[in-house]
Amino acid sequence: MTERWRFGGGMEDNSSSRPDREGEDAEEVPAPSTTPSLAGEEERRLSALTLVTAPIAHLKNFITPIAIAVVAGTFNPWILVSAAVAVLGMFVSGLVTWRTFRYRLGEQRLEIRQGLLNRSRRSIPVERIRGVDITSKLLHRALGLAVVQIEAAAGGGASEEGKLDAVTVAEAQRVRRELLHRRAVLLGESSRGHVTDAAEAATTEEEDRSGGEGQDGRTSEREGQSPAETVYFVMPRRWYFYSLLSLGYLLTPFAALATLLGFLAQNVDEVIDTTPGSAAYETAESMLRGGTMVLIALGASAFVLLLLMMPVFAVVSYTVTHWGFTLSGRTESLVAERGLFTRQNVTLERRRIRGYELLDTPLQRSRSAVRLNAVVTGLGEATTRAALLPIGDRPRVTEVVEKALVPYRGTLRSHPRAALGRRLSRAVVPWGLASVVAVFLGFPWLALVLGLGALLGIPLGVDRYRSLGHGRDRRMVSARWGTLRRRQAHVQRDAIIGWNWRQSPFQRRPGLATAQFAVGAGAGAYPIVDADFADSVAFAADVTPEVVRPFLVPQQTEEG
Repeated sequence: MTERWRFGGGMEDNSSSRPDREGEDAEEVPAPSTTPSLAGEEERRLSALTLVTAPIAHLKNFITPIAIAVVAGTFNPWILVSAAVAVLGMFVSGLVTWRTFRYRLGEQRLEIRQGLLNRSRRSIPVERIRGVDITSKLLHRALGLAVVQIEAAAGGGASEEGKLDAVTVAEAQRVRRELLHRRAVLLGESSRGHVTDAAEAATTEEEDRSGGEGQDGRTSEREGQSPAETVYFVMPRRWYFYSLLSLGYLLTPFAALATLLGFLAQNVDEVIDTTPGSAAYETAESMLRGGTMVLIALGASAFVLLLLMMPVFAVVSYTVTHWGFTLSGRTESLVAERGLFTRQNVTLERRRIRGYELLDTPLQRSRSAVRLNAVVTGLGEATTRAALLPIGDRPRVTEVVEKALVPYRGTLRSHPRAALGRRLSRAVVPWGLASVVAVFLGFPWLALVLGLGALLGIPLGVDRYRSLGHGRDRRMVSARWGTLRRRQAHVQRDAIIGWNWRQSPFQRRPGLATAQFAVGAGAGAYPIVDADFADSVAFAADVTPEVVRPFLVPQQTEEG
């Protein structure tokens, strides 16, 4: 039976988890000095180029059926008339959207109204805004437009978010800057600096020199921004080849093949003529007459071709996703920008960043590569927004952490040797038992394969043990675990709101336990796997004494 202990609740949660209270406090305290900066604005429209972007956005829904009709040779005048009516309707819809859509930055709210027959009005409290992202698809970039996505804390659903599609790039940057400024003023945080601001200012000139080579386009986009902005990282071209270390990118050809096969399975009758006597029918019949060896040869050839295409697809996919990746920062926020066809601009407020995570795999560790994520409050399911750096060079990632975040400067404690036995048993014993069962059932080849799996489990278990560790410094707590997907989380000590201990029967005998420190950010809790139980309790009491020590029983000493 697994035992659990929980200590917590004595510390105040992070500010973003209770936006209502912050908003009420901000409204109750009079601040006449900030009133002029929060003056409401007049209503504004979207860009007139919405008349172009809106119809094209709807047109993509009709491309597939029209293409199928053309390829299948069944195109007729009725399809042409229907397509013309649909296109006309799209232009009318775009005109209605442009004429009826209005947005306004009020003193404390963002107001959005739209609709002709079915009218809607949305009012988003500025103090509840958790993020303002800017996205530019290929068409938007060609027209100098952008989409502003406002993420609100209230409700957590898409209905509570605002979207301005589309405005000019300058207007998008102004809206984001104004919303974040108003939110900071309402919450009384406009004067709150970051602990690394001095270091950032000192390294701005060096970063601009090292990051500006070959990025003239990126520099011009920032000419209208605040001079206080610091560029921490501009992705060099060689980083695109780090995609070869990611299984997700390497499997891109197989994902594309699965998509193609799914499309053909649904539309094979429309795309390919399979009636007797057709070319496709005769080809399939001749292949079947050729025998099994022909089919095996074709399948093997296709598989080899996919294997050869894996590196190419990986680099292309990585490049399309992270083209021109830039991480920059201002006094109150970090901004990550990426994308070739769709340009994404994600803003994370510094006050919501509670730490960071380093993630890698065995293949990436062999080339000293790692990925960087932020531990952020209030993201909900949008965890991809927390990505600060894609897979890249570990020393360069460490350098960015030093400049942009609060770095962890402590070491990691090794875990007891009993944890090594548990790692080995979990990696070897299941394979070994399955191999023995296969022998008794009369499957020697299967037993051999399973036995090989047990042997491979030995280095895997050792690596899992070596990956375990935890530690702290003056401001941060660190925990590391995993091997196939190793994670090392660094969290601010004052962000920890509770502890949870879990001890299984197999852990109880050697005195081990898995401790979790709960955080109102990121994954919500981070484990210290297979640590000494007494040592983990003492560690927690040292990190957050006000949370743990009230629950500890003082040891009685004997006096002679």
